[in-house]
Amino acid sequence: MQGFLAVFKREFKSYFTTPLAYVFLVVYLFFSGYLAFKDGFFESRQADMMIFFVNMPLLFVFLVPAAAMRLWAEEKKTGSIELLFTLPITVMQAVLGKFLAAWLFLIVAISLTFPMALTVCYLGKPDLGLMAAEYLATILMAGGFLAVGCFFSAVSNNQVISFVLSVVACSVLVFAGMPTTMNYLSTFLPAGAVNTVGLMSFQEHFESILRGVLEFKDISYFIILIAGWIAACGAVLDERRAG
Repeated sequence: MQGFLAVFKREFKSYFTTPLAYVFLVVYLFFSGYLAFKDGFFESRQADMMIFFVNMPLLFVFLVPAAAMRLWAEEKKTGSIELLFTLPITVMQAVLGKFLAAWLFLIVAISLTFPMALTVCYLGKPDLGLMAAEYLATILMAGGFLAVGCFFSAVSNNQVISFVLSVVACSVLVFAGMPTTMNYLSTFLPAGAVNTVGLMSFQEHFESILRGVLEFKDISYFIILIAGWIAACGAVLDERRAG
């Protein structure tokens, strides 16, 4: 546990010792607000944040891989990963420490959108339970994207390559559930296969939680997805450590 906490604290502090965190926060807050207002946040005249959160998958496809690409690629580039492997800490403890620190950073970024929530509460009487579900869906989705980015950061020695691979993988997981994609796949795939593709998509489960429906299948999807990519990341680094 001490090894895990040491990695966690070191990684989380590192975000705020460089301009990276502040640039990320500014870009995220600007585009999240811009997309919401562009789509008619006030014009909708509804006391909810659906317009705000519905743009999060598209935004996170690019921003979360940008935050994740440095997790392991930078360690390998500087050679500090070899030093890390000599410490009395397991690979999985190091992976979880880095992942949870990055996830906490993303949660901080998401929580900074609270002025939008205050605006909605001031202008109307929103369903606070629905609003909480929307934030939960966004946090879970950020964790899913981050787990994917963590894996590709461990696979690649180059941060740019890690970023590109993560964006492609996350895009596939998002756009696989889009209606246009589903309609296209239905032209040459059986209905069962199309439904399976839809169930594997971020979009399907994210939008389900956005509607305020907290079902076990949606929560477990994100948990299993995160656990699977983190386990794959640990396996890649275990092989490197053994080699």
